[in-house]
Amino acid sequence: MKGDLKGYGTVWYHPTGNANILSLNNVRKKYRVTLNSGSEVQGHLVHKGNGSKRVFRPSKEGLYYSEVAHDVGAILVHTVDSNKSKYSVRQYSNAKKACSLQDIIGRPSTQDFIKYVEGNMIPNCNMTRQDLLRFEDIFGPNLRISEG
Repeated sequence: MKGDLKGYGTVWYHPTGNANILSLNNVRKKYRVTLNSGSEVQGHLVHKGNGSKRVFRPSKEGLYYSEVAHDVGAILVHTVDSNKSKYSVRQYSNAKKACSLQDIIGRPSTQDFIKYVEGNMIPNCNMTRQDLLRFEDIFGPNLRISEG
């Protein structure tokens, strides 16, 4: 599912999950991010607009995480495997082909790509709107698409 994380923007989540993975690149576009490696509070510090900081510490496996109080709300994760399991093998395969075609034709936005497909602007294209939307449902938005 898609949701809006206050102060961050659009995120993909699963309503029964218990974690969410944020892109450091996207976080840095909205907040100042520093790496603190020399003191007792090691990790990435996200400096919020109100002067507070959120600390993302490295786990034993190396993934950075932040402790969140239960009253803040849910932090959610959605895995590709769980998303993929909602579709048939053919639907999954067509979704991957749609992403590949999107890359080949210059990585237009999903909205533009749907217009091209529905307007029969791509010769010999057997993709459908559903194939394109399935890709985003399974993998999240194509981060390689052109901006603007």
